[in-house]
Amino acid sequence: MRPTRLEKPAVTRSNFKTIASLLPYLWEFKVRVILALSLLVLAKLANVSVPLVLKEIVDALDQARAELVLPVFLLMSYGVLRLCSTLFGELRDAIFAKVTQRAIRRVANKVFCHLHSLSLRFHLERQTGGVSRDIERGTRGISFLLNFMLFNILPTLLEIGLVLAILISKYDIWFAIIIVSTLLAYISLTLIVTEWRMIFRRTMNNMDSKANTQAIDSLLNYETVKYFGNESWEARRYDEHLQSWEKAAVRNQTSLATLNAGQSAIIAVGVTLLMLLAADQVIDGHMTLGDLVLINAFMLQLYMPLHFLGFVYREIKHSLADMERMFTLLEENKEIQDKPEAKILDANNAAIHFDHVNFSYEPNRQILFDVSFDIPAGQNIAVVGHSGSGKSTLARLLFRFYDVQSGRILINDQDIRDVTQQSLRTAMGIVPQDTVLFNDSIYYNIAYGRPDATADDVYAAARSAHIHDFIESLPEKYETIVGERGLKLSGGEKQRVAIARTILKNPVMLIFDEATSALDSHSEKRIQVELKRIAKNRTTLTIAHRLSTIADADQILVMDHGRIIERGTHQQLLTMNSNYARMWELQRQQEIDQSSTRSIV
Repeated sequence: MRPTRLEKPAVTRSNFKTIASLLPYLWEFKVRVILALSLLVLAKLANVSVPLVLKEIVDALDQARAELVLPVFLLMSYGVLRLCSTLFGELRDAIFAKVTQRAIRRVANKVFCHLHSLSLRFHLERQTGGVSRDIERGTRGISFLLNFMLFNILPTLLEIGLVLAILISKYDIWFAIIIVSTLLAYISLTLIVTEWRMIFRRTMNNMDSKANTQAIDSLLNYETVKYFGNESWEARRYDEHLQSWEKAAVRNQTSLATLNAGQSAIIAVGVTLLMLLAADQVIDGHMTLGDLVLINAFMLQLYMPLHFLGFVYREIKHSLADMERMFTLLEENKEIQDKPEAKILDANNAAIHFDHVNFSYEPNRQILFDVSFDIPAGQNIAVVGHSGSGKSTLARLLFRFYDVQSGRILINDQDIRDVTQQSLRTAMGIVPQDTVLFNDSIYYNIAYGRPDATADDVYAAARSAHIHDFIESLPEKYETIVGERGLKLSGGEKQRVAIARTILKNPVMLIFDEATSALDSHSEKRIQVELKRIAKNRTTLTIAHRLSTIADADQILVMDHGRIIERGTHQQLLTMNSNYARMWELQRQQEIDQSSTRSIV
């Protein structure tokens, strides 16, 4: 088998840019943010005050028994400060919770909406599993980043600053020098090793997305896998991605252990030096026993957040790496955009005009060559031709999934590039050749054509599409779940649902793209009558393979290799005795042969 195509290299965003992307979402609740930060400062002030009160308690108790008095006020203050340091922190978390969750919701929804605004070209090239995993990890990263950066990094730095200020003002300068040296060594080691480790995290993310993409793709194509007996092949491909992920994960974990060991060694050396210096000063009489307890308490308070600071910094870097891919999706440019001055389409008595249209999906592969034709208001123009002749491309261009390279497409003399995409697509309905349904109920899939429709409207549309009786025969009727992409329904049943959905939408313009290709000849004749009824007085483009279905069209266009080679009514084209006539004769002969075969059977 061919090797899988190489992905585009990931775009690396600056960490500052990623963090800055979150600021507008935070400022939506500026009062909550300010209040949470105020509680953060109060919690840290209370936390730093605890060792100071503890020193006074120890000094008060370190006296001759005759002079000893129980320091009730100091003990009560100690308890209150302990409570406040915890209480303020819990209040801060409660107040900030709405900010975090709203930011996650806003960003996730923004990415979701942005993905829907991107062109069909992006969605044909995307890998659904990888994109969904990027969004999942990115939103999780937002939660971690907001909580830990604001409530662990900032408070730890604040606490370190307060402790240093107290030590410098009250004790020997060497205490501050030892603490600052320990901090610098700790932070330097953390930054250097964490930057080195990030390559493993990015590799893990990349392999995780690839494995998820391949797994979802394989499961969506379950029947194809079974048809060809390729279960072991799919498992092997999946395991290849997991193997790469495993290697990166092992390196990530071993490097983490190395970092933790180095951080612990630095902290241990710093604490030991501080205690030696403090003990020496107590013996010399320059410090009391309470001062020794104070220094020790400060170091214990700094040790835990400092040790945690390394973990938080690593996780913040990981979160930024996770968010990097999600925010990169937001930077994906929209190929098709409304102009700033785009107007609402005037679709009354819609007349469509293709004016010398040239189009190519790729620069080196042109699909349409100088295509010009009209669909007068209320008329049905049919397009026929061999596979790959460019028929379905006409529908995609009408819906403006792509823009033409040259020429124009006009509706009532309005270039569709000058009107809003919403108004353009609202005015059009399509029954596609390949119907894909949502993994929901039949009712939901029909009502999707007009979500605000009443139940009676949905049932009427189903009757018009000749699917109501079938639905009523099902055990759960309209609440029957159709499965992933509608796989629980046959091709004909899915196509009827698509027809009902379009009937319910009641558009001004219709596109039938091989609308009855999945139906048997008996069902096709019944549906064709209904399609002609709903197309009456509507501007209609019919893309057909079976010529018998479009024999009564107002005009028929014959396409070949992206060009219109013949045009006229059914009778005019037969009289020309050219391409259309040969196609007609060939299909008639095939129908005769099939009828003969059925008669023999």
